[in-house]
Amino acid sequence: MLVRIPAVLSPAQVQECRALLEAADWQDGKLTAGHQAVQCKHNLQLPPDGELSRQLGDFILARLGDNQAFLAATLPNRIFPPMFNCYQAGGTFGDHVDNAIRRVGGVKIRTDVSMTLFLSDPDSYDGGELIIQDTYGEQKVKFAAGDMVVYPATSLHRVTPVTRGRRLAAFFWLQSLVRSDEQRRMLYDLDLAIQALTMKDAAEPELVRLTGVYHNLLRQWSET
Repeated sequence: MLVRIPAVLSPAQVQECRALLEAADWQDGKLTAGHQAVQCKHNLQLPPDGELSRQLGDFILARLGDNQAFLAATLPNRIFPPMFNCYQAGGTFGDHVDNAIRRVGGVKIRTDVSMTLFLSDPDSYDGGELIIQDTYGEQKVKFAAGDMVVYPATSLHRVTPVTRGRRLAAFFWLQSLVRSDEQRRMLYDLDLAIQALTMKDAAEPELVRLTGVYHNLLRQWSET
């Protein structure tokens, strides 16, 4: 399930984050690449244990904590802290699948959902599309600054070469309460239907039944 989460950050918040990243000290992205990814990863990355990474990461997570679209689409259990990358001067990342397990603070996190939060305006750089393989073929993603895409971490994906400008983004993963992407999709569709029906007639008695179905499915499928 590929979902666009719009306006995670406001234009002013994006500008503030971007100004900090523009002045940051970047390192070769290969330093955090796995055995296979190191062969096709050509970008820059902010040191993940640096103060700026922690500062911006905490800020983004705080914004997501009350974002209902994000919570409905991902059902987060544990979140790997946001990391930050920069593509420029032909920078690219070839086809790869994200690592299944990440570690943070001694805790293992299963990466069920991958996320990219765009921090550069799409007309400020050429290339840099996130290409995601899903059931319906290749999906090209190049969203507005402040928007985020969430998609299954099992997906084969790549970033096309940036031939002009700079592409700045945050990327991270989460372990969902529901491991299965198919089950998350059904819960998400049901949640959206309940919200739409509530807006039409919040007093509709069948909404109680539908909401009960949603929570009983979540109870059956969730892992804590």
